[in-house]
Amino acid sequence: MDRRTRENPERTFELVLKVRCHATEDEDPVILWKFPEDFGDQEVLQSVPKFCFPFDVERVSQNQVGQHFAFVLTDIESKQRFGFCRLTAGGKICLCILSYLPWFEVYYKLLNTLADYLTKELENDLNVTLQTLYNHPVPKANTPVNLSVHSCFITPDVSGLPTIPESRNLTEYFVAVDVNNMLHLFASMLHERRIIITSGKLSTLTACVHGAVALLYPMYWQHIYIPVLPPHLLDYCCAPMPYVIGIHSSLTERVKNKSLEDVVMLNVDTNTLESPFNDLNNLPSDVVSRKDVL
Repeated sequence: MDRRTRENPERTFELVLKVRCHATEDEDPVILWKFPEDFGDQEVLQSVPKFCFPFDVERVSQNQVGQHFAFVLTDIESKQRFGFCRLTAGGKICLCILSYLPWFEVYYKLLNTLADYLTKELENDLNVTLQTLYNHPVPKANTPVNLSVHSCFITPDVSGLPTIPESRNLTEYFVAVDVNNMLHLFASMLHERRIIITSGKLSTLTACVHGAVALLYPMYWQHIYIPVLPPHLLDYCCAPMPYVIGIHSSLTERVKNKSLEDVVMLNVDTNTLESPFNDLNNLPSDVVSRKDVL
């Protein structure tokens, strides 16, 4: 089955943005700074900032939504680009790294380094770090990469199923959701349902969405996949085709007010799953019976 991640990207990342959120949803977020400065894909520059604040900006703050999260954009070739984000300044400023590489732990760590440089106004260190990584050939798995005296990492191996505790996504998923609900969600994905996952913490939300889909390995989710949906795209939840969509809890009521039919919904915060189907019992009986020993 064909993977939707690009196998041989040209660069370690495409773009880094610093974006400011307005006080209301009526105004689009503003790009304050970007790297590289000559990045010219206007479609990306218009769409990425809207994904940087995927919650009700008028009701919640950073303390309520968390700090790190990751969204996904699909390019014209149906390949996934990952947007790794770090919220600061009470959720009003977002640093975002756009990359074809699903290096969650690496880019979350890099975002912390970049945020530290910006706070301390170390502009030269910031530019050197980004330029070094931008020009660095995409390294093979398990290769050490040194960006500066204070910044280095080992490239992850993303060719197989992630492991715990190395995978932040799987670790958070297993902490937040019990085995029974995991299996129900897994069965729903096998039956290609419309699935909505909700949480009040963006970091937990996107970790659980990415983690749940990762457990399909060696299969891959081939339908609509939006780990966190911004407010202006909530109508996607009414799509008639299968999907896996993450929704911040500040937007849940808006979604429930739409015409949703036959949707499986997992609330991560309460560890509750609602489904009109009995997908788990439709799996082979010997598989279902093993859940009691997990």
